[in-house]
Amino acid sequence: MKMELRPVGQTDLSVTSLSFGASSIGNMGQVVSEQATTDVLAHAWRAGIRYFDTAPHYGRGLSETRLGRYLSTKPRDEFVLSTKVGRVLFPGPALEEADGFMNPLPNAVRYDYSADGIMESFEGSCKRLGTSNVEILFVHDIGDITHGAEEGHRHFEDLMGSGFQALKDLKQSGRVQAIGLGVNETQVCLDVMEQETLDVILLAGRLTLLDRQAEENLLAKCKDQGTSLVLGGIFNSGILATGPKPGAWFDYAPASEAVLEKVRALEERAQNSGLSLAEASVQFALLHPAACSVLLGTGKVSSLQRNMDAAVLDLDGPALEFVTT
Repeated sequence: MKMELRPVGQTDLSVTSLSFGASSIGNMGQVVSEQATTDVLAHAWRAGIRYFDTAPHYGRGLSETRLGRYLSTKPRDEFVLSTKVGRVLFPGPALEEADGFMNPLPNAVRYDYSADGIMESFEGSCKRLGTSNVEILFVHDIGDITHGAEEGHRHFEDLMGSGFQALKDLKQSGRVQAIGLGVNETQVCLDVMEQETLDVILLAGRLTLLDRQAEENLLAKCKDQGTSLVLGGIFNSGILATGPKPGAWFDYAPASEAVLEKVRALEERAQNSGLSLAEASVQFALLHPAACSVLLGTGKVSSLQRNMDAAVLDLDGPALEFVTT
């Protein structure tokens, strides 16, 4: 499938079917040099990617700063930006590592999903990105998986009590064109959608070749509301890219034997259909009817190109059947 523009929910906004996920250039897990950052972003741009996603969480502002610096050389009306709210950054100590990101910017962080917190987070992101507007604004990591039940409930109340109105106000003002959630769990999406309408959800790891939790209830709800999905984490922390080798990671931790066995079966089916496991994983996400874009997140040109090569395969017969059923 070639690069195409797809609509975002019921909005007038469209995004490229492949997008660049900028967590890696926030030094996720390893340091990415300034030159490597420029190289991978330039490669994405040359390939036709025009949707870039980031967040304050990624290197405590480092990803946003780097992405903003690169995109400052491009016409503002030629690309789509998304970032996230829920974490507010403020000056803090220099650290070697924070939240899995190496050499982050010297910022501290607090969670705040209230209207005031969302506005403070948004304005900080705009400053780091060098822009006054962001096309898509996601509420980041709201839910019990990140916060636990007690804190999760408090943050949810803040979001539904005042925070969501701030999102709608930003959309009405034109500084944001689409609003949604950026999460790696499905239940909180359903909880929010019981009270509010979402334009788009960035769903990480819950609609993949391996993990199809979103199929249980969320896809039907999205169809009812006209909500699009941006699919992230399509390799489930790596195992769908590396295969079921010893030490492979699933969902941010070493994979269990049960997961390894499931991936072995998927890999065999992929190979029997003429695809590698990674190619099948990319195609599954890209061909899913609910997806408006598929995030490719890496700090390496070679990895980005490999995933883009997988995305442009023309499938038919057993291969197409495997990734669409």
